[in-house]
Amino acid sequence: MIKEFKEFVMRGNVIDLAVAVVIGGAFGKIVSSLVADVIMPPLGLLLGGVDFADLQIVLKEAVVVDGEVSAEAVALRYGVFVQTILDFLIIAFAIFMVIKAYNSTKKQEEEAPAAPPEPSNEEKLLTEIRDLLKK
Repeated sequence: MIKEFKEFVMRGNVIDLAVAVVIGGAFGKIVSSLVADVIMPPLGLLLGGVDFADLQIVLKEAVVVDGEVSAEAVALRYGVFVQTILDFLIIAFAIFMVIKAYNSTKKQEEEAPAAPPEPSNEEKLLTEIRDLLKK
């Protein structure tokens, strides 16, 4: 059982998948930061100084007793949802571009003309005989 597990883990596909998950997680953090810290602030400024993270519809106000919050407010935070949608669209576009580049590279490799195979010794000998007979 341990030997089978070791063979499974050491296969290239499992290791490639693990690397892809780690890189994908890091890429997701980069895109989230890009959206939240680079794209949304200027977009909010263009829309009149709006911070998208603060956009929400309050369904129930917070309950405050003696200066302490005893029950948090219930709100629909649609601004955060818009940021998440932008994260998704950027990640989906980046993956699309990577897959498109991979497919075009693969297609070029498939379309590349294969070199004709080297003739066998028998074919070389027959060619020589044919050439001698022509003379």
